[in-house]
Amino acid sequence: MYKKISVVVILGLSVVLTSCKDSSKKAKTAAEETIEKQQEKTVYASDVISFFNDWNLILGDGSNVGHAVNFENKDFFYTVKEGETNWVVFKAPNAGDTHGTSNNTRTELAQEKKWYPKTANDKLTATLKVMNVSSTGDARVASTHAVVVGQIHSADAHENEPLKIFYKKYPGHTKGSVFWHYEINTAGEDNSGRWDFSSAVWGNDFSVVGTGENTYPEEPKDGIALGEEFSYEIVVKDGVMNLKFTSNGHETKTFTKNLLESEYTTKADIPSQTQALFVPIGQDGVERKTAYTGEGLFFKLGCYNQTNGKSPDVNQNWCSGAETHGGDIHKQYEDGNYAEVWFKTAKIEISEDAVSNQEYFTKND
Repeated sequence: MYKKISVVVILGLSVVLTSCKDSSKKAKTAAEETIEKQQEKTVYASDVISFFNDWNLILGDGSNVGHAVNFENKDFFYTVKEGETNWVVFKAPNAGDTHGTSNNTRTELAQEKKWYPKTANDKLTATLKVMNVSSTGDARVASTHAVVVGQIHSADAHENEPLKIFYKKYPGHTKGSVFWHYEINTAGEDNSGRWDFSSAVWGNDFSVVGTGENTYPEEPKDGIALGEEFSYEIVVKDGVMNLKFTSNGHETKTFTKNLLESEYTTKADIPSQTQALFVPIGQDGVERKTAYTGEGLFFKLGCYNQTNGKSPDVNQNWCSGAETHGGDIHKQYEDGNYAEVWFKTAKIEISEDAVSNQEYFTKND
């Protein structure tokens, strides 16, 4: 009898010890997993695109980060992994603190050095996809529901922009448009008459707008959807800007623009698109004959939100009347009132005669 009891007790203890051992093993494994997860390396944007020593980063709250090496900000600038691909995310709300004199928010890189178009041999390439544009805004305003994903900007004189690459998509549409702008370098001291000329890449150009506040134009048949990849290549050499746009399933498009000799030096040269869009709001200037000759230019890349909360009564092309929740960033993010662009690759080649552009950043902070 005692022998049987001893066997039972021993077996019971064995089961308890084994159970405790298994629980301990499971607990240890869970703890190890937690530690391993905590020790996972953060993937920074500078790990994905290794050229951040050539740029200053401006965030969607107007702050100037400088070189964004080993930097992230979960509201505006960070990385995501999709399958095996890491993407750099640029995000900007419809309203918040802006950089310099701009009406619009941006999370954008600006090239730290400037170069001169006459002697330039500069190149910027990028592959990206737009993930969101503002869900609200007056459809009659040309810049509504749009974001700029690449630029050439002047650091001198009027500080105008010989290139802006846009993506624009109306609510309810599957496909949006990609187009680019040339802004004249206005003759004289007064820059208030400046205007843009828009060229369609895929879909429509800037001038195709709605007939009512919430009445949208027809969806472009050859447009680009949100989340659809496309690439641009910008080359400026010996005063000529060459553009190339590519996307799987779409026709490759190329464009050329002389940055040293203007084609808009008289009122008669103002194109019909400008006559319809800009002249009615008093922007009817002419360009100096030498265009951007002698001015230091620099590249910009990222997410420059073109939708804002300002009344269309102020400017029918650039003031969208969109929802801003009083500048509350997270409320804007919750209901789609922001722009978001993901970059997979980007590369820059700089002229040997490029010089510091620090003066521009100092006066625009």
